[in-house]
Amino acid sequence: MIKKCLFPAAGYGTRFLPATKAMPKEMLPIVNKPLIQYGVEEALEAGLSQISIVTGRGKRAIEDHFDISYELETQIKGTEKEKYLVGIRKLIDQCTFSYTRQVQMKGLGHAILSGRPLIGDEAFAVVLADDMCVNLDGDGVLQQMVKLYNQFRCSIVAIQEVDPQETHKYGVIAGDMIREDIFRVTSMVEKPKPEDAPSNLAIIGRYILTPDIFDLIEQTEPGKSGEIQITDALMKQAQNGCVLAYKFKGERFDCGGAEGYIDATNFCFENFYKTGKAFI
Repeated sequence: MIKKCLFPAAGYGTRFLPATKAMPKEMLPIVNKPLIQYGVEEALEAGLSQISIVTGRGKRAIEDHFDISYELETQIKGTEKEKYLVGIRKLIDQCTFSYTRQVQMKGLGHAILSGRPLIGDEAFAVVLADDMCVNLDGDGVLQQMVKLYNQFRCSIVAIQEVDPQETHKYGVIAGDMIREDIFRVTSMVEKPKPEDAPSNLAIIGRYILTPDIFDLIEQTEPGKSGEIQITDALMKQAQNGCVLAYKFKGERFDCGGAEGYIDATNFCFENFYKTGKAFI
């Protein structure tokens, strides 16, 4: 059983400057909850209660959020405002949180490798908090992927179809179809030009990784901009065994940019906040 979920949260959030100059992008609020809280809720729904977070300089707000604030809670105790803390209290009670720092920003692969001491020798999930995923009609995206892992026991990446002109923003896969929503990865390219992309199936910020990925990352040379790309390590894994790509059910919002952030806010306001579900 997978129990651990890793959140790489050390990046600068440059696409959302100047808001992220002093505030972690993971703490940007979608209505009344920060992005990373939605991600932790998704992990807990999937049975992943051991939360590991890779942070960096200026990210202390994340640690403070997943902790008790005695002064605040004393101030609002016994008032109707206590309902606003029901959701975060549930996470604090049911999850354990551990932290480490990525001292240098060397790409997603390096960030995941930085989390190795927190994960150990077991399979784990990875969530990029600025990719917000919601499924109103059933299991959350991580829960879907955990069920898939229990069947196939290999690394899995979440994918969705994107406009072919947008492939330069993503890792892109090609593969052999196992069923309509599952592919066995045969090719994986990081941010290819549209004319070089093997398909329009883009990797989004949900992964399940087997522990051998750490050794493969260590063997991976830096790629574009001197960064160690997780796609390069996953491609080695695919060549040595099996990596699956899964077209998930649900909505995905790229909250690292203003347009996706606004879309996510409007979606959550209509579907959660108005119904009171934003509190739990």
